[in-house]
Amino acid sequence: MKIQSLLIANRGEIAVRIAESAKKLGIKTFGIKTAKEPNALYLRVVDDVIDFSESFDEIPEFLDAERIIEAIRQYKADAVHPGYGFLAENPYFARRCEEEGIIFIGPSASAINKMGNKTIAKQIAQKHQVPLLQGSQGNVKNPREAADIAARIGYPVILKAAAGGGGRGMRIVEKAANMEKMFKMAANESEKAFNDSSLFIEKYVRNPRHIEFQILGDRHGNYVHLGERECSIQRKHQKLIEESPSVALDEKLRNEMGLAAINIAKAVNYYSAGTVEFLLDADRNYFFMEMNTRIQVEHPVTEMVSGVDLVEWQIRIAEGQELNIRQQDVRLTGWAIECRINAEDVQAGFSPNLGIIEKVSFPKGKNIRIDTGITNYSVITPYFDSMVAKLIVHAETRDKAISTAILALKKVWIRGIKTTIPFCLAVLNNKKFRKGDFNTSFIEKDMEKLFYHDEEDEMLAAYVAAFDFAAELETNRTARPDFERGRNISPWVLNKRLKSL
Repeated sequence: MKIQSLLIANRGEIAVRIAESAKKLGIKTFGIKTAKEPNALYLRVVDDVIDFSESFDEIPEFLDAERIIEAIRQYKADAVHPGYGFLAENPYFARRCEEEGIIFIGPSASAINKMGNKTIAKQIAQKHQVPLLQGSQGNVKNPREAADIAARIGYPVILKAAAGGGGRGMRIVEKAANMEKMFKMAANESEKAFNDSSLFIEKYVRNPRHIEFQILGDRHGNYVHLGERECSIQRKHQKLIEESPSVALDEKLRNEMGLAAINIAKAVNYYSAGTVEFLLDADRNYFFMEMNTRIQVEHPVTEMVSGVDLVEWQIRIAEGQELNIRQQDVRLTGWAIECRINAEDVQAGFSPNLGIIEKVSFPKGKNIRIDTGITNYSVITPYFDSMVAKLIVHAETRDKAISTAILALKKVWIRGIKTTIPFCLAVLNNKKFRKGDFNTSFIEKDMEKLFYHDEEDEMLAAYVAAFDFAAELETNRTARPDFERGRNISPWVLNKRLKSL
């Protein structure tokens, strides 16, 4: 069935991204307006707006499956794209769409259910001889059972939410004495995040690399992988900088891991875009972690090296189209790096930084891509994720990609809030990172500093502050006589102005 219209059940940069691909295919788009950000950028790029802003409901707008389905019926949309997060990996929502005759742009409810539960996913991987870490065969019922397994496989171990993802519901246990405390903490966090306290346990690999493979599958049994993404630059299991390909893989290992990813997808008759995640240890042994049954935040790096529009193919596959590429046709060229720009204060422990964006400007160039959901006067609220933009670059080599990313980040101007740009610059300028010598412990163990300072940037900031201050005084009639009488500018006033930037 040809999709004529679709509702985007998401917000921010991914809503803008989906709208762009849909419009390229001639599809009408609907966006959801909320009271929490009634003037959001994504509402300007969709064709029609569905207003959910009359109240702050107990159930967040993008998690209210029945309300979204009712809106799709009312506006007679053919399909829904959930993006990532929210309802993207919710089998109930996918099943309800199937029941209502709504095209869900993603995999089947069955595939989401099987791969969304980590214990079931591990059993599927084991059946297809994909390497796994030692651990429980299913969920663990209590701390005592977890301790028994840990004693058998050896410490350290890691407890993980069976229904989870994104680093929530995870605790590392170094010794038996800590098991009960960590089990309760992981279960409580899992219950709050996923409404499911189930946990499983596995051997913890110290300092691995986090490698994931992008796959596409259609409804006709065709599958391809589009190479790997290196996602080891992370803090508290949250990815911050991604790249494709990975310096840790050669062609032989890439082919082996890619085939393993495809075999897992085939096992559940998967169709749409999906990501299979692995841990890679220091001896280049890989282990299956999980499968994400949705588009990923970091999908642009794969698009840059493969030339494949993943969102477009999600839509085409949902329409029933057959993949027009085979594995032998996939050509990965150059190197891509993505930097997540979050509204966070790095020096305050990456705490969210709320406020109004007074002015924003992004660099442009054929090898630079900006995915963002903000513009001038956008409001950063506490209600949603802190990511405000992604800066993606592409170059012939990794060294050139790093240099391009540094230059591009220095041209990003976001005034009014603090962001993680100085952190991204600190990573990209780090010697070990530039050599490709890093793993998931990089930020905790190998970062010389979390905040990058550039003397030229500080001089520029001072110049801009002085220029703005002078311009303001020029228009402020009450202030001008002080200077006409030769009075000095108070250093306290000027310092306050500088700090406000």
